[in-house]
Amino acid sequence: MEANTERAIYAHVIIKLLQGPVYVDEKATWKDLQAWSTSIRDYFARIGIELDISETEGFARIKQPEADEHEENPLPRLMRKQAMNYETTLLCVILREMLEEFDIISEGTKLFLTQKEIKERIELFYKEQANKSKLWRELSKPINNLTNMGILKLTREDTANKDNNQYEVKRIIKALVNNEKLEEIKNKLQTHVNTIQQ
Repeated sequence: MEANTERAIYAHVIIKLLQGPVYVDEKATWKDLQAWSTSIRDYFARIGIELDISETEGFARIKQPEADEHEENPLPRLMRKQAMNYETTLLCVILREMLEEFDIISEGTKLFLTQKEIKERIELFYKEQANKSKLWRELSKPINNLTNMGILKLTREDTANKDNNQYEVKRIIKALVNNEKLEEIKNKLQTHVNTIQQ
């Protein structure tokens, strides 16, 4: 007896979510996500994955809850945790704070920053010019890391002058770094800064 292999009408949404966050400006996918949200949520629930839809921030993502330490047969991790070094973590915190400020003063929904604007903000965290200069030279590394993680999106590239490169700060950063997590990371960063500047 053959199994029923009829493709679900919302299969494309499932696949998009497995690839990464879905945003409200992906209008066709977002519309289908909303229309079939209950079925999509049920589908993921059967394999131990949660569907997280943030209407206010305009994105949806899937996340895998941490396994209970007493669970006999924990599920394998679908999404691997990505460790961030100091520079990448610092940039993540800066971008999260800049998005928060943007939301307070602007009626827009998308925050765009040039690499020069990011540099100027990072400068405030470094007292020693040598440390600032080193970070500026290597700024492409943490930017690339956050781009690969889907937190930044390159929207304009200037091969002659990288300072003119423009990035969109994706709103998924608010889910990855909530207010509680933000304070925790900032305290750790401050401890690190105090250590290296002594």
